Amino acid sequence: MSDHAQLLVVIDPVARRTDGESVRIAKDVLCGGSEAKICLPEGPEEFARALARRGGRRPVVVGDDRALLRAVTLLHRDRWLGDGALALIPVGAAVQLAHSLGVPAGPVAAARAVLDGAVRRLDLLVDESDGVVLGDLAIPAGHDPEREGVDGEGASVWSACRSLVRTLVRPAPSAHAPRRHRLRVEADGILLTDLDRPVEGVTVRTDGGRAEVTVQHHAHSDPVRTQALTVTVSGADFRYRADALITGPVRTRTWTLRPGAWGLTLPAAAAAASGA
Repeated sequence: MSDHAQLLVVIDPVARRTDGESVRIAKDVLCGGSEAKICLPEGPEEFARALARRGGRRPVVVGDDRALLRAVTLLHRDRWLGDGALALIPVGAAVQLAHSLGVPAGPVAAARAVLDGAVRRLDLLVDESDGVVLGDLAIPAGHDPEREGVDGEGASVWSACRSLVRTLVRPAPSAHAPRRHRLRVEADGILLTDLDRPVEGVTVRTDGGRAEVTVQHHAHSDPVRTQALTVTVSGADFRYRADALITGPVRTRTWTLRPGAWGLTLPAAAAAASGA
């Protein structure tokens, strides 16, 4: 059997608990069409060890967007992404990022893409602490960050409980004008906004070999937009949302775009269309 058909299938524990039937279907399709080694990690540490011991097998993650982010982060830190390709079978409620990247919905279609698809090279935003962004970056983060960056299904439960307690202790904030923040934003060394002009938010997303940077000062002003390879944001302690995870607080962070830095296996037609 070829190297292409030798798979390391890492099944995220959250996926097993939330949708065991989809996991079973995906596993059956993969095992029927390849030589697949199945790994069932019980937590993030075992997940990391399974990927580290992949050998010459092609890694396939069965899980949601958080599992995909965890895998890409680990493989980036292992300096493997430039040489290989990752595959994903999205299982779980939070799979919007996976679908936006072109991964099919449904365990059968996604598993067939793993077996018969082609690799699409994708851009990656990397910060100075080796954190990665696959899709969108939002500064500051727009949601309660107390538990959102923590792995495991308990995060959402704890967030819901804390939100309920806060609501009982003090009234929920009214829907007034959005909060504004003092941030300094530089794109490729060019100053877009400084601390003396508050902003409502900054977004950064990959866009065909460049990072598209948008600075919104307030709802009634035109946003400042540009494209760059490096983006630096600094100011008072701020949190940011990188895809599905919230990080911070930090006082400064620089993201660098790495074009075509990682490969994702997609249906052959989708991979060809995206490369056209």
